[in-house]
Amino acid sequence: MSVESINPAGLPVPTAYAQLSVASGSRTVYLSGQVARDAAGEPVGNGDLAAQVEQAYLNVATAVGSVGGSFADIAKLTVYVVDHTPDKMADLMTGVGRVAERLGIDPIKPITLIGVSALGEPDLLVEVEAVAVLP
Repeated sequence: MSVESINPAGLPVPTAYAQLSVASGSRTVYLSGQVARDAAGEPVGNGDLAAQVEQAYLNVATAVGSVGGSFADIAKLTVYVVDHTPDKMADLMTGVGRVAERLGIDPIKPITLIGVSALGEPDLLVEVEAVAVLP
């Protein structure tokens, strides 16, 4: 495995993410922010944050897979959520849980969650950016 997630002593142990990852490999892959669009570019999950999170994570997995990697190679995620409030965490976790089950992956990664006022198109509720390290 090229990426190991770690929760070091002296920091809180989160349940939904890891505090850091240690990556070893020879190829670093930087993904553009992935949004709720299918392969044809059609919107997915209009107004449904959980559905949009699921599609964005699926797109991350597809992008990494296209260069010979997998979700296990993701070293860091940044998630941008429109008008984020704490009550949206349940929908975020639902979307992540669905994709984890669907793909059989461990979605726990170092992550930064950023609330934004808007994304590139008015129907988008979430965008997921990733960095992966491949062997």
